[in-house]
Amino acid sequence: MKSKMRNYPTLQDIREARERLKPHIRHTPLLRAEKIEPALGCQLYLKPETLQITGAFKIRGALNKALSLPREAIANGLIATSSGNHAQGIAYAARMLGVKATIVVPVTTPRIKIENTQALGAEVILFDGDTAARWKRVCEIAEENQYAAIHGFEDPMVMAGQGTIGCEILEDLEDVDTVIVPLGGGGLLSGIATAIKETKPSVRVIGAEPALTPKYYQSRINKQRTSLPLKNTIADGVRISVPGQNPFPIIEKYVDEIVLVEDEHIIAGMRVLARDAKLIAEPAASIGIAALLAGAVKVRPDEKVCAVLSGGNWNLSDLAEIYKDAE
Repeated sequence: MKSKMRNYPTLQDIREARERLKPHIRHTPLLRAEKIEPALGCQLYLKPETLQITGAFKIRGALNKALSLPREAIANGLIATSSGNHAQGIAYAARMLGVKATIVVPVTTPRIKIENTQALGAEVILFDGDTAARWKRVCEIAEENQYAAIHGFEDPMVMAGQGTIGCEILEDLEDVDTVIVPLGGGGLLSGIATAIKETKPSVRVIGAEPALTPKYYQSRINKQRTSLPLKNTIADGVRISVPGQNPFPIIEKYVDEIVLVEDEHIIAGMRVLARDAKLIAEPAASIGIAALLAGAVKVRPDEKVCAVLSGGNWNLSDLAEIYKDAE
């Protein structure tokens, strides 16, 4: 009898993912951001996945999953749905492996993410519907064409790929006290939390999500996955109405706190990162800094805090609108 596949990544999965990915991705640096520290009241380190090959962390999970599949399983191509960054990760993986990529994206996806995905050779299909509806369409197309469908946050091998960020943080800053991670579907946070808590349980792991889409925050209060109406937060990369089914129990097990951040603080975080750290981060990636600026995360002056900057793919014209009013 075939054994049931696990719906969560183990630390061994994450370590194997790290070895699998090493030749293909960047070990992004851990940058001390002294200039921002007086405003936050802690020692601040930035993990800029904005500098990753595709401009976001998603390449880790997408490529780890694709590389772990038998060649015959991906021969006809890869397919996924994404608001942009997972799309680029899948497109990059497909190009590297010499197979077709098809991506179903929301109609609200920033233009730069669509153009970057197409530039990597993928076919992009615009679809007006929520995450669940888009995934249903992905499964239909996959079945029709015998494509390998790769979910952006439910797949354990995708989570394991994202978890390699946690390994890098611990390697580069052994005495890190707190790690703050943007929280959308939960694949990034569940992977990083597993890597960190299974290696060094004393490290505090915090998930930060927009106050306009508090799905994990509310689900933790309700002690069950809770679906909420979608609202138009500026942080499009983490705009999801319900927690991921597989990430949710992992996050409940390993994540110490979930904090909410208003859009105005996310904008302030983007400006601070550009002005004082010289880093361009999209709104979803700036949410950790925003949480610190807003006082949503309590810290000490001697505390070493790492904020994961998940990506930097956003329309330049929209960034210009945000930056032009900065002091």
